Amino acid sequence: MDTMPLLYIVLGVVAVLVIAVSVWLFAARGALIRRNQSVDEAWQAIAAQLERRAELIPALVSTVQEYASHERKTFEAVVEAGERSTDAPSPGEAALVEPDVKKAVRAVFAVAEGYPKLQASREYLDLQQRFSDTDDGVQAARRKFNSSVRDFNTRVRSFPNTMFARGLGLSEREFFEVDDPNAVAEPPRVQF
Repeated sequence: MDTMPLLYIVLGVVAVLVIAVSVWLFAARGALIRRNQSVDEAWQAIAAQLERRAELIPALVSTVQEYASHERKTFEAVVEAGERSTDAPSPGEAALVEPDVKKAVRAVFAVAEGYPKLQASREYLDLQQRFSDTDDGVQAARRKFNSSVRDFNTRVRSFPNTMFARGLGLSEREFFEVDDPNAVAEPPRVQF
């Protein structure tokens, strides 16, 4: 019996297996890279919402300050909290600041409750709605980000991605979660 055709068959099977495994590993590596990029994009969506909110703070302070200029500490606190939010270098640190921002914005809205003319002003009502919309946007972006992080972290921990993660400089990502979800559950709203 001639062993040459058998050798070609064995070599062909080995070649097909090597190619299949290589394609599978390449696809797994690409999926890991795409998931990492998805997390980065989701974080950018949160950062944009935080920036939008920080840009609204001076307008809110200016509007309320016309009626309650004696509340300087409250206004300084909200401006400082907004700046810390946008300056946070990581999702974890931004999450730590988030309750402070909410508390400071609520304090400004609480000051406004004492001024019926302010509450009736179109500018104030518009700012209040924009804050509410922005906070809704932050919450939606946070849910998408955390979902992306969960998917990415699952891939990083599973085979064969564990082989690529370190080589690509990738590790598990941190979530954008606050310690007290009730502190940020509702956007700041004032009931009339």
